[in-house]
Amino acid sequence: MCRVKAIWKYPLEVADEQTIAMPRGAVILGVQAQRGIPCLWAMVETDEPHELRRIYTFGTGEKLGPPPMQGLFSGTYQLNDGDLVLHVFEEIPA
Repeated sequence: MCRVKAIWKYPLEVADEQTIAMPRGAVILGVQAQRGIPCLWAMVETDEPHELRRIYTFGTGEKLGPPPMQGLFSGTYQLNDGDLVLHVFEEIPA
């Protein structure tokens, strides 16, 4: 069976916590703002079933809180011409 890989984009909410459905085993490549919208890019195998991934966002200077909020760093993006700098982490399942 040939596995088809692709890079998919996921728009993010500007929220402390959110859940994103993406194909099982997806690898997050990075996070940036595109035209003022925060987005996450992941390399996925398109035929895999979807799983829910928990994403946390923290502003610069904000306390990270206890694990799992101190998960795997995914990237940083800026909004409002750099006035707002946010850092994105993925929860690492136990």
